[in-house]
Amino acid sequence: IIEEMCKAYGVSMKEVLTGFKFIGEKIKESEETGVGAYLFGFEESYGYLNGTHVRDKDAVNASMLACECAAWYAGQGMTLLDAIEALYKEYGYYQNGLCSFTFEGASGMETMKKLMEDLRVAPPTEIAGFKVVKAVDYKAEGTGLPKANVLEYRLEGGAKFMVRPSGTEPKIKTYLSAVGKTEAEATAINARLAEAAKEMMKG
Repeated sequence: IIEEMCKAYGVSMKEVLTGFKFIGEKIKESEETGVGAYLFGFEESYGYLNGTHVRDKDAVNASMLACECAAWYAGQGMTLLDAIEALYKEYGYYQNGLCSFTFEGASGMETMKKLMEDLRVAPPTEIAGFKVVKAVDYKAEGTGLPKANVLEYRLEGGAKFMVRPSGTEPKIKTYLSAVGKTEAEATAINARLAEAAKEMMKG
């Protein structure tokens, strides 16, 4: 949803790997080159930072922002729930999900390795009935990100499906992202993606 909001306001968004050290690098890059100005950074593990006063997530600052938002919307006769609903109605209902698959035993890591190799050799053309419109291998050049053992599939309709094996556990995680005109529609899409992930990870 942030991508769509940035487009609407003419703001560029830069993607980095999870971790505020990567966001800090972008802040430094902007300061050193004089190109762009840092506004706000966030990561999937609920870290937020507005301003450049620290180079890490700042819970105190984030709490104050939430209070400021609540006060501003209260002045408009709205709650924070009303505010997020208004955003969903304008940009679509976005919903994320996670499916984790464990591969036990001595052969677990080998099974994981083969699953990832197979996906690279023969990338899916559709997932859960949705056409794959773009596939990104984070091990390849040209992503603008540090290399990582991650595969990303952008699907028709705005859904996203990502596959990432753990580096320390015999697990592969699939990250699901759906968008719909209603919450129920987004939930149904993620359910379809979850079923597809189960089939994909059977090996």
